[in-house]
Amino acid sequence: MAEVKPEEMVHHPPMDQLQGFEYCIDSNPSWGEAIGLGFQHYILSLGTAVMIPTMLVPLMGGNDHDKAKVVQTLLFVTGIKTLLQTLFGTRLPTVIGGSYAYLVPVLSIIHDRSLAQIADGHTRFLQTMRATQGALIVSSSIQIILGYSQLWAICSRFFSPLGMVPVVSLVGLGLFERGFPVVASCVEIGLPMLIIFVVLSQYLKHVHVRHVPILERFSLLVCIALLWVYAHILTASGAYHHTALHTQISCRTDRSNLISSALWISIPYPLQWGAPTFNADHAFGMMAAVMVSLIESTGAFKAAARLASATPPPAYVLSRGIGWQGIGTLLDGLFGTATGSTVSVENVGLLGSTRIGSRRVIQISAGFMIFFSILGKFGALFASIPFTIFAAIYCVMFGIIGNGGGAILSAVHQHELYAQPLHCWFFTLSWLIDTRVLFSVYDRCSKWPGAHEGWMVQ
Repeated sequence: MAEVKPEEMVHHPPMDQLQGFEYCIDSNPSWGEAIGLGFQHYILSLGTAVMIPTMLVPLMGGNDHDKAKVVQTLLFVTGIKTLLQTLFGTRLPTVIGGSYAYLVPVLSIIHDRSLAQIADGHTRFLQTMRATQGALIVSSSIQIILGYSQLWAICSRFFSPLGMVPVVSLVGLGLFERGFPVVASCVEIGLPMLIIFVVLSQYLKHVHVRHVPILERFSLLVCIALLWVYAHILTASGAYHHTALHTQISCRTDRSNLISSALWISIPYPLQWGAPTFNADHAFGMMAAVMVSLIESTGAFKAAARLASATPPPAYVLSRGIGWQGIGTLLDGLFGTATGSTVSVENVGLLGSTRIGSRRVIQISAGFMIFFSILGKFGALFASIPFTIFAAIYCVMFGIIGNGGGAILSAVHQHELYAQPLHCWFFTLSWLIDTRVLFSVYDRCSKWPGAHEGWMVQ
């Protein structure tokens, strides 16, 4: 076979190249700019890393010190999982963080009678955490087997562009309950954050400083700094002394006691809460969340590839990424993060907002996660940012992801659109969103008949 001459070698650019991208996966900005962008991704990941432990640890019976330690552990493991995924998994610029899909099975473990009857709060927290760890360790085997056996690659071959549109769109649109409803809980902070962020990132993005579009790339940091100072002034002036507890949790910068409870230096390690306990009921409940996270991550990987201006990931790459995500869930179980792994949707949206798809930026952000999780006081300082500020950011980021799903239609041949009308995927998308909202509302209101009567089991 004749050798290919160098002049005959043709470089194939990324398919469906997006406009305005200066740095793709393998092209890197300067070190100073990359560090700033990486820190921005780290700040954005704090929303999920703080919100999940804040919701779960008090229900487990833990105190503020336990909550601070779980936050540090989740950030530490998130950094490790992100490095593994960007180095050996899909190698896409994605942050692998905690997942809200695991809240329901974890709450089921918390309300287990054998655990709920423990009188001492700290003992109940340790026993509940160990039960959660055991369920995560067992359920991680699903993603590991599906990923490394390439079974998920076989399934992925049937994911046509038209079929992936509702999946990718649901990844963004299905999470809006973490956006506008949380903004409404503290309008005096959330609404200004939303308006300023939209104006800076969308309408003033062409403002350059020394030929660098500073507002397009760093508008998130600028807005968070401004509104964080504003929220701290409101807190220090006593504006929330006589407000409801829910308002104080959403608005105050000192509501979580993370700074006072965190240690100066603390290195998370496996089995730090004790030996995991294993229960079949807990494991099967967690497996359902693993399947939800698996589908959600597949859609997020597709969206990340598009927003990073990369070629669509092949089936075997997606399967390999799911396998490494299973390793991440296993690490969650070993370290005790109280939740499993998924692709951080908000960080994927930030790729589209900054138009920087560099893999190095995400790896630098993983370094920040590990560093500040070890230096607990400094990490807790950044974690004191009110949830409402993150919720305002989510409103924009989730919209970018949802738009990315609809934009996949540009890769669909016009004849296929006529053969399979658009109402097919509109129906699928609306059905998925309605189903998600249905279970969310009925679970929140405790009116779902199967929750108490056991009719599903019968």
